[in-house]
Amino acid sequence: MKRIAALCLLATSVLLGAAAPDGPIDADSRAWWALTGELSSDAMEGRDAGSAGYERAARLVAERMAAAGLTPLGDDGGWFQRIAFEEIAVSDATLRGAGGELAFLDEFAISPNPGLPAASSAPLAYRGYCAADSLADVRGKLVVCHGARREGLPSASERKDAARAAGAVGIVTIADPGFTVEPPRWPSAYARSVRVAGDLPQPEAFLEITLNPEALGKLVPGRDAETLVAEGAAGRPLPSFDAGEAAMTVLTQTRQFSSPNVIGLLPGSDPALADQAIVLGAHLDGYGYGRTVEGDRLYNGTLDDAAYVALILHLAEMRASEGYRRPVILAFWTGEEKGLHGSRWFVNHPTWPLERIAGNINLDQLRPIFPLELLTVHARQDTTLGADAEAVAAARGIRVQDDPEPERGLLRRSDHWNFLQAGIPAVNFVFGYDPGSESEAIYRQWYRTGYHKPQDDLEQPMNWQAAADFNRFFYALVERVADAPQPPSWKPGSTLRPAAAGE
Repeated sequence: MKRIAALCLLATSVLLGAAAPDGPIDADSRAWWALTGELSSDAMEGRDAGSAGYERAARLVAERMAAAGLTPLGDDGGWFQRIAFEEIAVSDATLRGAGGELAFLDEFAISPNPGLPAASSAPLAYRGYCAADSLADVRGKLVVCHGARREGLPSASERKDAARAAGAVGIVTIADPGFTVEPPRWPSAYARSVRVAGDLPQPEAFLEITLNPEALGKLVPGRDAETLVAEGAAGRPLPSFDAGEAAMTVLTQTRQFSSPNVIGLLPGSDPALADQAIVLGAHLDGYGYGRTVEGDRLYNGTLDDAAYVALILHLAEMRASEGYRRPVILAFWTGEEKGLHGSRWFVNHPTWPLERIAGNINLDQLRPIFPLELLTVHARQDTTLGADAEAVAAARGIRVQDDPEPERGLLRRSDHWNFLQAGIPAVNFVFGYDPGSESEAIYRQWYRTGYHKPQDDLEQPMNWQAAADFNRFFYALVERVADAPQPPSWKPGSTLRPAAAGE
């Protein structure tokens, strides 16, 4: 099934002009991709945090660092910084409206909570965008709202707060197909909430359901659901009406597990810079097994993020004998896909003093599937790392830009965010494209068919020149930052710099 899915993706990307998947273009790329293949093979089972596959991947990473002669930087002199987690999952659920039963994970998903009732029913109340002033008559009802992500309309938290305040028993949010920069993807892989042990949400019966817009007609039969979805996606005025009863069953399961960050140190060569370490980070975890898509339920996570764990490891192996002037910390995070847990744990429980960390270069959100001509640099205007990235890119004929789609929140969706929040300069990258270009079409297609899907695997179409171009950019950037006379620093006037970081 992997091969069938890959062929479908290939046909699409050939039509869009992507490079044929004929393999890496040079010896360096072949070595990097071979390690990527080990980390995202089926044997690693998608590296879901807490799984046997993740533990195998973590051991492989530790073994490679040990063989390269790096120093362990986990707990108790080892490679691992192990974190205790708790998980609550909705393992099965049913939802039936007057128009029929909806398919769990294909047509609806539910946010797990320890207090969800095993069975419930409630009247349905369709209330458009669910502004607070439209919810006066929803006590005891399940409110249906459009999750429109448009300026001037209620946000997700505002809708939920309004529904709670009005006495609703829950909220059904119609995923917004009008958010075209990152449209909703179905099916959902699974419905799980993972927290650091002791931090699970307080039990409550309030239902939080996300609805595939194509299934709205099953909840509001007799209405023109297609038109309601279109009007809601466009932000146009919507009616309010009641829509009969909805019945629901929920089966929840909880478990406790541990999963490690894997951390090593490449010592610096200059004693004067020993207190200015640079962290190179990427998340080791993936989705593991999830809802079947095109006959495949294993979410290998090749580009998200096995390839860039492999790239950092590969660089360390190449530079292990000579190193850099500054210490370089290699950090491979667990629990990123469940809420940036691993990097947050490190920042709160550092195995190397935070005051001796000068910067973080994060690798995530990278998709080498079209030419690398433009690079989005997160926090480019906030720290000198942005200028470093711009200089290295310019030398290779690559343009840089600030995030052109801040409404997606990508800045806050990867592990560099926890370093920025801690007052440490950090940077992350996304392959950019010019609006309306062939590259944009390829990128958008990947987000529909590859992102957090089983199709993000070793058989997907790649642009091998772009992959090699980014890898060389990364090597040069690390060398520039780790060997520079001055450490990374915040720029005056940064809006991201925490007040506690000082001037």
